[in-house]
This record gives sequence, C-alpha cells and structure tokens, in this order.
Amino acid sequence: MFHMLTCFDLKPKHSIEEFQKSLTHYTTHMHALDLVESHSPIGLRQSDTILDTDDERKQKYFMIMHFRDREQSDKAVAYIKNLKEPAKSLHKNAYSKTQNLIFISWEDIE
Repeated sequence: MFHMLTCFDLKPKHSIEEFQKSLTHYTTHMHALDLVESHSPIGLRQSDTILDTDDERKQKYFMIMHFRDREQSDKAVAYIKNLKEPAKSLHKNAYSKTQNLIFISWEDIE
C-alpha cells in the first residue's frame, strides 16, 4: 500500500468534527472513483511523552490517506489538480479548515 500522512492544525473558527465530516465526504467521493482506499481516524498528537521526539513539527492533528499503490495516488492527485467539480469543492471544503499542513508519503515494504 501507498500512504500519505498529513500533519495539520485547524484554523481557529473550525472544529475537528467539522473537518472529520468534510474529510469523510471527500474520501467517500474519491473511493467511489477508485482514487483512494480509505483514511485513518484523525489523531490528536501527544507531544508531552518521551515517545514523541519530533521537535521540528508542532502540528496538533494527523491522519493518513491509504492508497492501493503509487499509481492510484498519482491518479488521485491528477484528478484533484484538474479542478473540476465535485472534487474541487469537496477537497477545498475539507482542507480549507486546516493550516500548517505537512505531507509525508511512503510505500509499505512487503
């Protein structure tokens, strides 16, 4: 599988529940088009433990998008960059609630 980790903060006027709802709508649409497999639950960072050693990033939340492979991920990116509806609105509705975004991607070693 191919994955994309998103670390982020919410913009002050938005709640995590709002983001979760819009992310689910977006992911459901992308899944119906076979452009994503799923997304993880949203995590709340626990930076006050010795297990968290990343001093470069301070984002409060994170989530992972799961793709079947790199090809599916690349197709999803191309679809979003096309800026056609409904993908444009669904993507914007979810990610416009966030700030300080960092993306990290990787592929599982089998």
